Amino acid sequence: MSARKQQLLKQHRRHKRIALLIGLTLLLLLGIFVAWWLLPLLLVLSWIAHEAWFADHLFYAPGDDYQYAFPDGTPALPVRLSDGQLQLQAELGEPDTLILQLELRSSWLGRWFDPYVQIGADRQDFERGVCGQRYLNLSGQLAALKAGQLALSGRFCRLPLSATLHAFSQPDYRQQRLLVIAPHADDAELAAFGLYSQAAAVSIVTLTQGEIEAENYQLLGLNQAQAARLKGRLRSWDSLAIPLWGGVPQSQCVQLGYYCLQLPAMLEQPEQAFASRESGESDIRSVRRRNQLPLPGDVDGRPSGANLHADLLALLEHFRPEVVVTPHPELDPHSDHVAATRALLGAIQASTWQPQTLLLYANHLHDNDRWPMGPAGNGIALPPALSALPADGLWSPSLSAEQQLDKAMALQMQHDLQGSLPFKKRLRRLIQWLLLGRRWPATGDNEFMRKAVRRHELFWVRHL
Repeated sequence: MSARKQQLLKQHRRHKRIALLIGLTLLLLLGIFVAWWLLPLLLVLSWIAHEAWFADHLFYAPGDDYQYAFPDGTPALPVRLSDGQLQLQAELGEPDTLILQLELRSSWLGRWFDPYVQIGADRQDFERGVCGQRYLNLSGQLAALKAGQLALSGRFCRLPLSATLHAFSQPDYRQQRLLVIAPHADDAELAAFGLYSQAAAVSIVTLTQGEIEAENYQLLGLNQAQAARLKGRLRSWDSLAIPLWGGVPQSQCVQLGYYCLQLPAMLEQPEQAFASRESGESDIRSVRRRNQLPLPGDVDGRPSGANLHADLLALLEHFRPEVVVTPHPELDPHSDHVAATRALLGAIQASTWQPQTLLLYANHLHDNDRWPMGPAGNGIALPPALSALPADGLWSPSLSAEQQLDKAMALQMQHDLQGSLPFKKRLRRLIQWLLLGRRWPATGDNEFMRKAVRRHELFWVRHL
């Protein structure tokens, strides 16, 4: 987790503690001076209200505008909403990715229920109380838009009569040689299963074992180090085996075996070895045995930045990708994700083989833990961007219902996304289902089953 997000979480929790203290003081006074039995009743009602309306991690005001700048020359066309249909006001070619910029304003009910926009058969949700510039993803609905038959309506929010359509035309990157960089097992599937399962030529490189936070495995009677080693072995196996479900053979998958949350330190001190924080291991060769490609780090097995650099350099020159799929270093705050892309860029700079394009993804956000908001199976609106980002283009390929189901099953195979929810989270979901109408998919309890299985995947396009 980034320092910024840690700071936001601390601030959020401090504000909640202050609000809780004030609330308890008021309830105590009410119980003393009105009726004692009101105190436990109001405590229960206050807790239910908190779980329903105040448990989301939202680190910005819903009235803030999202701020996006796109590359110069990106077509920006005026559109109007007439009789519930979106009408083009200028000629539109054959773009593959369509983003609608508009001003959303929450109704008073939208402060208590999740506001959303219905876009034909799609639905895209936003923050309660939304009031500002937002960006809808219309990709995959070009034919209906051109025919003047794309219906648009707001639920718990009001739509403007005019908006701006940003149209992006990208090559079909599925037809180019792809390399997917996954800091941890499951990152490739979360961000790009739909993409890589349709790609003509793809390789997947996972940087870490994913061994930390193995408390569930201690229930098997293992100590912390044993549990972490088992989890690392399982997730390393996941990174090599699960891509086969998407048509990627093991020969095209590589597990580098570095340790979780150590990548940033490795880059800062590249000659020093950084062992696992929990498993007690310090030799990355323990999970490299199934790699079918020899790598520089195999020689001494040291978990060092120098070995990571040499491994990535060798992989670039072996697979010779035209396109690399990697975490967005400005949007995705996970420290390993930021370090993964930083390490990749360093290797590209030193390599004799130069990819042409980066496709950047965000599996985590600084500002909103629920993005993409709303139920599974719907589209992906652009995420909150409250400060300037690089002016990248966008590419948002569509997934059919069958492809979404295959993606959900790939995620179900991931050991880190399995298991039932703790009682408190299950109770929170029940409260939100009853009071807010929120829904979760039948494919699994993990929140990523809702967030990642969508009718779109979304990538920021950065040319090298």
